[in-house]
Amino acid sequence: MSSRLDLFIDRMVSQRACLDFAISETAAMSGPVFELGLGNGRTYHHMRRYVENRDIFVFERAVASHPDSTPPEDRVILGDVRETLPQSLERFGPVASLVHADLGGHNRQKNDIFARFVSPLIEPLMAPGGLMVSSDRMYFDTLTEVALPEGAVEERCFIYRR
Repeated sequence: MSSRLDLFIDRMVSQRACLDFAISETAAMSGPVFELGLGNGRTYHHMRRYVENRDIFVFERAVASHPDSTPPEDRVILGDVRETLPQSLERFGPVASLVHADLGGHNRQKNDIFARFVSPLIEPLMAPGGLMVSSDRMYFDTLTEVALPEGAVEERCFIYRR
């Protein structure tokens, strides 16, 4: 059995490998990138550094990130995703080139319940060819799971394509 440190390292290495893959695969797309949950802002900071020519919007209940990892106010969509994701479909349409969600909880059962709930809210936001990177298995009708890139650990990250 892996230690909690091993599991954390596997998750971080997988997250970076999957994000880098998704950023590269969607580089020619023009639609925005959506970060679901900011936390301390590590993945937002990473994407901001490597995503070119696309806006990155962050969905969060309340911003509490490191100052170097805090998005501009006009790129933050504050509130509960039950409301902000459907509102964003009205605002943007189905144009997201990349969506990232690190559900981040330590309770896998709770994460799975939330993933089942949020999957149908994310799915209509995705542009054709867009990718979704998630820390947990998601449940989509029209997105297909993609093989993980080299360096990612099975079951620590998931990628889906519309």
